[in-house]
Amino acid sequence: MSSLKSDFDELRERIRHGRELGYASFEPIFYLIFPPSQILEVKRQTPAWIAKLRNEGWEVTTFSIAEEIESILEKDPRRSLWLMADARAPQDWNKTNQSIANALTNNGALQQRLELLLSSLEGRKNNLVLVTDLEALHPYLRIGAIESQLQGKFHVPTIFLYPGVRTGKTRLKFLGFYPEDGNYRSVHVGG
Repeated sequence: MSSLKSDFDELRERIRHGRELGYASFEPIFYLIFPPSQILEVKRQTPAWIAKLRNEGWEVTTFSIAEEIESILEKDPRRSLWLMADARAPQDWNKTNQSIANALTNNGALQQRLELLLSSLEGRKNNLVLVTDLEALHPYLRIGAIESQLQGKFHVPTIFLYPGVRTGKTRLKFLGFYPEDGNYRSVHVGG
């Protein structure tokens, strides 16, 4: 099994050389795949990885899935209704999870935020987006659904720190237990 350090070094090398044109896509989308058991280690390493990328001349912008979810939920006009429903049935997790999933997917709230960031960086040389905290998507949705909706909009290298398992060249299992998904149009490193 490869180490996080060697996987990150390989990822940096692939970004540096650019993405080769492939049959599925030409967009500079990269996944650093690591076992879910290493989520905390990845969080510890992320500041050093950002510093290393910056030392190599990249302007790194971080997009935290967890922070974006928190922001979406805080600003949702249904928040007071959710709090009342939670007070009545505080352990109705199915209803809670469904409400959160709806808030994230209705009108593509989370997707729109990433799209807005990507659009703001288009044409800016040496910019790179680092998408962190993908585990916060569980059990609401998976990043592959967002990636596919943004096809054609990745104009700067975008790295997803993906907790999961690689099961083939393009197939991934989010968090190691979701069904395999082969709908990714990206370069996969690690896993």
